[in-house]
Amino acid sequence: MTRQSAAGEPPARPHGRSRWTSFVADATTPDKVSRGLHEASNPGHRLRVEHDQHTLLIHLSDEDSHGWTTIAVDRGTRQWAVAQDTRQSETARIAYETLYGPDAG
Repeated sequence: MTRQSAAGEPPARPHGRSRWTSFVADATTPDKVSRGLHEASNPGHRLRVEHDQHTLLIHLSDEDSHGWTTIAVDRGTRQWAVAQDTRQSETARIAYETLYGPDAG
């Protein structure tokens, strides 16, 4: 299956080899549980996953942390929808409504 960029064209393949890395858990304090991840070398690049019985929401910030991409996945069918916007709450709403319809929620 081919994935395409927002412009409709496949993204260009990166040049050279790069080392894969992982997101790491946000720092926690004794009275607060970590609910997010961030790129170790770029703390502004964040990732958060939340779910209920029916839906999985994956929130990924832009590299510069000025916008969000949210992927909504129906847990039963694995159908998905993606939204991008400047606010995480807005991307979650749009992705959820795209997946289930405007009267969802």
